[in-house]
Amino acid sequence: MADFRRWFFAFAVVALLLGLGSTANAQIGLSGPTFACTANAAVPPVIRAEGVTELVGDVTLNCTGGTPTSNGNPIPLSNVNIFLNSTVTSRLITSSGLSEATLMIDEPHAVLGTSNSPVPNTQTPLPGSPVQILCGGSTDPVGTHVQGAACPLNGTFVGVPSPSPYAGEANVFTGIQNAANSIIWLGVPIDAPGTAGERVIRITNVRVNAAQLGVSSTFVPTSITMFIAINGSQQVAISGQQQTVAVVQQGLLTGNTTTSFIQCVSNEEDLADGKSTVPSAGPDFVVTLTEGFPSSFKRRNIALSADGVTAPNPLPQNVPGFAYNTESGFYAPGLFTATPIVGLADTGTKFLLTFNNLGAGVQIWVKPQVPLVPAGSSVNDISSCPAHCSQPPQPPSPVAPGVAYGVIDLVTADINGNGGSLSGATAATGGVVQVNYSGTTGYATYEVVNSDPTVIEAANIDVFVAFISNTGNNLPAPGASTVAANFAPLSSVPTASSSAPIPRFAQPHTPAAAFTIELCTCNLLFPFVTNQAGFDTGIALANTSLDTFGTSAQQGTVKLTYFGSTAGGGAAPPPFTTQTVPAGAELIFNLSSGGNFGVPATPGFEGYIIATANFQYCHAFVFISDVGAQKLAEGYLAISLDAPFNLFGGATNGFSRTGVLGENEGH
Repeated sequence: MADFRRWFFAFAVVALLLGLGSTANAQIGLSGPTFACTANAAVPPVIRAEGVTELVGDVTLNCTGGTPTSNGNPIPLSNVNIFLNSTVTSRLITSSGLSEATLMIDEPHAVLGTSNSPVPNTQTPLPGSPVQILCGGSTDPVGTHVQGAACPLNGTFVGVPSPSPYAGEANVFTGIQNAANSIIWLGVPIDAPGTAGERVIRITNVRVNAAQLGVSSTFVPTSITMFIAINGSQQVAISGQQQTVAVVQQGLLTGNTTTSFIQCVSNEEDLADGKSTVPSAGPDFVVTLTEGFPSSFKRRNIALSADGVTAPNPLPQNVPGFAYNTESGFYAPGLFTATPIVGLADTGTKFLLTFNNLGAGVQIWVKPQVPLVPAGSSVNDISSCPAHCSQPPQPPSPVAPGVAYGVIDLVTADINGNGGSLSGATAATGGVVQVNYSGTTGYATYEVVNSDPTVIEAANIDVFVAFISNTGNNLPAPGASTVAANFAPLSSVPTASSSAPIPRFAQPHTPAAAFTIELCTCNLLFPFVTNQAGFDTGIALANTSLDTFGTSAQQGTVKLTYFGSTAGGGAAPPPFTTQTVPAGAELIFNLSSGGNFGVPATPGFEGYIIATANFQYCHAFVFISDVGAQKLAEGYLAISLDAPFNLFGGATNGFSRTGVLGENEGH
């Protein structure tokens, strides 16, 4: 209620001042050509459909006509209001709703030769443009203006015909978020230029929730529109009140390769046991992040890292109307001294890789630095880049394109993807770092350090899966894992906030299959079995994982699949899965009467059987005889369908229908 009373008072006083300004003008009897403004949004930028805090393009009002305020008389006050077709998410810089959305008059420039100098410092102001003076700020010579809802409440702006009042009075104003989709600047002194020149009003630092609208389902892109209205003590006609200030397009395209492992063969064992941080082989799979359009991936600020790792201190971005193509907007640290600082983003574009359903014993390792390269390039190693890939140059000239490559760095990850300090420097050359975990999920967050807004870029992120085989303890746990790649952080704050990070995103991408860990099976073929014409077949399948050589004891079921027919031309029995066969035990059965571990009888069957045992080491013997083994008997060893190991732990060359590495001892 207290806040409401303060707002009510501020609005009332501003309304009074507006009326006084009107009266003053009427008293001095000034008249002249119509005061009219033409709105112009120039070329609308493309913004990310996933973004919650996307910067839209500036809008300028080019104004002519009217009668300039005579020397010493109060300048008429006006309220400037903008409305957008999406939620406005410009950062709130006070609890009362003061917004970083900024209005400036006559394209004011920063003072050259100071810490607030524009970058690069060769940027020259427009002829006649005033020095930036924040209404109510330390640079405001009047000193009694109050920044915010009633900026001119305690002071009066007066006409100064030559060169203009804005050379010595406030010309930069902060707005107020007065509705979810609206910003208002109250009591702005807008002096008509008359016939001698032009008054330029610029609106900047407006952010919107593009994810609220999303990507168009037609050939016509989704547009962000802004409607501008001016009311107060003077009539200002506006041409083109509604302007398109941005178009929405998907900002991130993702893809990845896939791979599979078997539980009984260790992978990147030195990574898993901490002996090394350098992989022994190439990546197990690659996650690719591609820009949906040029400049979708942005660094935080025009400042570049000197070494591609250390986060740089931000530099001013205070040239009105210049397209910096960074996550930050109009940022004048010498002008706006409040915290949070107006216009400055918290980070560059971030990406969150989420590895889901990681089994026990599985580790995920990634490269700490990855180059941003032209889309379609297979480069995924910093050492393969040009020199400036890992050693970015100092900021380019505003009129020159950026460098051809950028760099993204791994950030100290956390489960929210909000990151921390850059940590790429901690990994040895060619080394990798392990992701963070929460339960069965792993997280890695990357941040853009440098990028080129004129090229569609991509990052190919190498991923290494490390584990030590321990089949006796069912490690690594078998299963399928996925990876999801998203902008970060994914936020549940869709509206303007003073504390939520900028940038922030919504609309997570669907996880994709990444890798599987499969049980090490033992696959055997029994090429002929019969229970016809007075014969029967007996089978003994041994789980030989129990031995004197230190092999991990394994247990598992056995699936029996029958191929052939039963007596009289009947169908083969359906596949059958046994009960668990312990290490050192034998599965024994015959066709006529079945056997242990639940194997049923299959009377009258003749054909062949394939057995798939869910343990690594198995061998079997088959015995065929007449019933009772009175006249004829024959035995053979089952045929292994798996590829045998060589002396180095891999598969030998040759044919293997299963693709499984197994034990083949002269079958």
